Amino acid sequence: MKQFPAGYLTRKTGDLFEVARVAPVAITKHRKPRFVVMSMERFEAMTAGPGSQVALDVADMPEELGKMLTRVSSTISVATDFPKAGQVFDDCFL
Repeated sequence: MKQFPAGYLTRKTGDLFEVARVAPVAITKHRKPRFVVMSMERFEAMTAGPGSQVALDVADMPEELGKMLTRVSSTISVATDFPKAGQVFDDCFL
C-alpha cells in the first residue's frame, strides 16, 4: 500500500486522490500509518454485506468442499521424527 505524509492532503491532494482511485493509500503522521483513503467504489464493495465471503460452521460445510479438503490434506506430509534437544540437525544444535 502506498503511503503519503499527512502534509500531502494540503499540498498534493490531486496526486494522492489519483493513487487512491486505483488502490487504498495510507496517510501517515509521524511516519506511522494513521488513516486510509480509497475510492468510494472500493469502500462500498468492502461494506456492502457478505458478498462472496461467507463464514460457515464446520457442521454446515458443503459436502464438495469437505471432499476437496480431504484430497488436499492427504497430500500433505507431517514431520513426526523431530530431533531431541542437543542433537545436531542441519549443522545446528537444538
